[in-house]
Amino acid sequence: MTSTFDPLATSELIIEGYQRYLKSLLPVRDARIASALESEISRSLLTKGPLLESSPPYEHGVSLAGLIARGVLDPAFHRLASDKLPMNRPLYLHQEQAIRKVTAGRNVVVASGTGSGKTECFLLPIFNELSAEHARGALGPGVRALLLYPMNALANDQIKRLRQILAHVPHITFGRYVGDTPWTAAEAAEKFAVLNPGKPRLPNELLSRAEMRERPPHLLLTNYAMLEYLLLRPSDIDLFEGPHAGHWSFIVVDEAHVYDGAKAAELAMLLRRLRDRVAGGQPLRCIATSATVGDDPRMVTEFARQLFDAGFEWVLGDESRQDLVRATRRDMPEGPFWGPLDPAAYLSIARADDPAAELLRLAGAHGTAVHDDAADRGPESTAGRPPAPVHRTCRRAVHPGRRPGAGPRRSRHRRSPAAGQHGFSRLAGSLSPVRPGQ
Repeated sequence: MTSTFDPLATSELIIEGYQRYLKSLLPVRDARIASALESEISRSLLTKGPLLESSPPYEHGVSLAGLIARGVLDPAFHRLASDKLPMNRPLYLHQEQAIRKVTAGRNVVVASGTGSGKTECFLLPIFNELSAEHARGALGPGVRALLLYPMNALANDQIKRLRQILAHVPHITFGRYVGDTPWTAAEAAEKFAVLNPGKPRLPNELLSRAEMRERPPHLLLTNYAMLEYLLLRPSDIDLFEGPHAGHWSFIVVDEAHVYDGAKAAELAMLLRRLRDRVAGGQPLRCIATSATVGDDPRMVTEFARQLFDAGFEWVLGDESRQDLVRATRRDMPEGPFWGPLDPAAYLSIARADDPAAELLRLAGAHGTAVHDDAADRGPESTAGRPPAPVHRTCRRAVHPGRRPGAGPRRSRHRRSPAAGQHGFSRLAGSLSPVRPGQ
């Protein structure tokens, strides 16, 4: 069953929630001032929009089963098959390209939009390496991959994803080591029970610092500030040295665009220290992801080269030497598009003095009957009620088949252009003082 997306109702829900938040920020004792504040918040114009963007879907590639059949992924990867990681569902083309490059030993920058599956671009090659190692009987404790996040919230989201995929893969271990990670196993178990009532703990998730120090997880999730402490503290030395050392293979920097200026230089120095500590002269595969990049592939790969002090290339005309992977979208169809009106009609509505009236007029001219909520309810149910808001009538004109009272689907609001100003082209310049070997 399909449902109709209702941008107007969804926007109202978002605005109402924000208004409630503003009203709760400052409790005012004086009743008159409190009333005036509430009135001002209620009538203030807090948003513009909604702004809707219709984007074509991403181009599909082959499935995981197809990559296994072609020898790109190890046959042992089949052990990860589940409803959370189906083997026969096609990957996006950029996911396939990233997997092929990483499994071939190349460093990669994955630059695609939010919700495009960047996580799979680095997780699946890492899982492939761990699965192959397990099949050879060589998978013991010890860090294989560092997943570095700019904030704990992103690491927390990744932990939830790992719990889903690795629920039936006990031989791959993972752990989140951040500031609020409990010290002992008992504290960690108690905290997990409180935060996840009724959910069993996975045996392959290490929840405490003590557990991770004793048997370092294969996937270590942390943030760049905590990584600095881990490299300094003697109590955490077994994550990098000792009986379980010598297996580091991957360094992943998620949301790489947030590292600019001094922060980028600090992270670059930190990654050099880490590599000198764990690599022992062996190459590490470096992966950066971001939804916000510049338009120049050479600047992007130059930024990544300076950040990791590792080889990143962009050779025009040679796909095997292009280490920037970007999403490819399908061509827009010829139409007709959603709704009874074409794009030119919506432009005329936007320019009209009374957009609501113009919408109703054009909808009627295109053969869509405009219903009135009062007529639908009947005279008995409308006594004493104000007329239906004009946006509700407009909504029904655009979506005449919509079931009255149907709830909206989740809305994804468009990012402000200002949020994407940290392009890689600027970051590469900000890292220019950093030279390999420093």
